Amino acid sequence: MEQTVTAPDFASSPINQSLRPEDKLRFLREMLRIRHFEQAALKQYSAGKMGGFLHLYIGQESVAVGTVSLMGSHDHVITAYRDHGHALAVGMSMNECMAELFGKVTGCSKGKGGSMHFFAPDKNYWGGHGIVGGQTPLGLGLAYGLKYKGLKGAALCFMGDGAVNQGCFYESLNLASLWDLPVVYIIENNQYSMGTSLERSSAFRTCLAERAAGFAIDWDTCNGEDLYEVRAKAQVALDRAHGQSRPTVLEIETYRYYGHSVADAKHKIYRSEEEIERYKQDHDPIRLWKARLLTEGVLTEEKYEELDQASRTEANESVQFAEESPIPSDESITEDVYFEVDRQTTAGRTGRHFFN
Repeated sequence: MEQTVTAPDFASSPINQSLRPEDKLRFLREMLRIRHFEQAALKQYSAGKMGGFLHLYIGQESVAVGTVSLMGSHDHVITAYRDHGHALAVGMSMNECMAELFGKVTGCSKGKGGSMHFFAPDKNYWGGHGIVGGQTPLGLGLAYGLKYKGLKGAALCFMGDGAVNQGCFYESLNLASLWDLPVVYIIENNQYSMGTSLERSSAFRTCLAERAAGFAIDWDTCNGEDLYEVRAKAQVALDRAHGQSRPTVLEIETYRYYGHSVADAKHKIYRSEEEIERYKQDHDPIRLWKARLLTEGVLTEEKYEELDQASRTEANESVQFAEESPIPSDESITEDVYFEVDRQTTAGRTGRHFFN
């Protein structure tokens, strides 16, 4: 007789059993905030209110919210250019993020960084980096700093599936394993490297994360549409980092509804509209989390509408804040270039650093 294999229910994992109803509603709220922020940003970008690039996170919200929800005081986040979702998940305000997209002085990077360069050091959030894979050695450095200082923490370093093929990532894996560093490399596998499908861009046997085995690093895969599973799998990696000071590579399968960036006009050519619509209908993380909470009796339709409208209103208000904010002055172009100069340290005043 053929046996039916039942998929595990990660709601029963210890890290999820401890969740209170208000925690679960907060996760829903945070995903809705990311979704409405991104939709508002897309509208303003299309209206010509923003310059530069805009890489939307719509469809991947459960990855950022699920992983960031596990962070402790000594855990840090660093990511690539699709960074808005992680920024809002760590607690950055919509106002400072939207203003940055508008290039305004009230933005989180004073209007000088734009979409790919959100930063909040006070929240252990180290960006937003535009170079593909460039954040992976920086995440390694964060982990090295934690170990050097004797702090029980981890660096969560997010990357896309395309960045997996960058050489600096493998150099980082080598040192992470060699030096026992508490870094968790999270591959947000949204199936496409810019406009190229995973199958056409990457060689692999079963998955991308399996490459970590070549460096004696533990790895795992995860269904990114299930917030419970994201939390359960990410907690294992964090426990390994905290308790053993060992790295992990965690590949989370997810999907983006829009193109690589808003400038990617052909995203409905290299993939079908039917594929996109199927993910929206059957795999949307917000839709699935809402259904789960309704089933658990944690959520009502009325409460959902309240959270949805509040997030939509907050996003619209952030647009107004950004539009009313001033642009940076011409003089500010020389500021925020060198840390030492801006703070007028001895090195900044004299131009003499440790090499002298």
